[in-house]
Amino acid sequence: MKRAILIAVAGLIAGAGCSSGRHATRELSERERDSLIARSQLPGAAVVGRAMSVSDRLERQAARQDSAFTTP
Repeated sequence: MKRAILIAVAGLIAGAGCSSGRHATRELSERERDSLIARSQLPGAAVVGRAMSVSDRLERQAARQDSAFTTP
């Protein structure tokens, strides 16, 4: 009985040692992190969402102004 337990423990240790420990992950961009925060229930999350909306609006406005100068 002890021998079976020792073999099982050794197998578990060997199996754990064989795992690479690296998981397929990718880092989130700042925009993705901010979006996750804005949708969360954290205090101040709504402010992050509004700041993103204002930033998007100003970016669209700047793009319109830039295109006004380049269009003949």
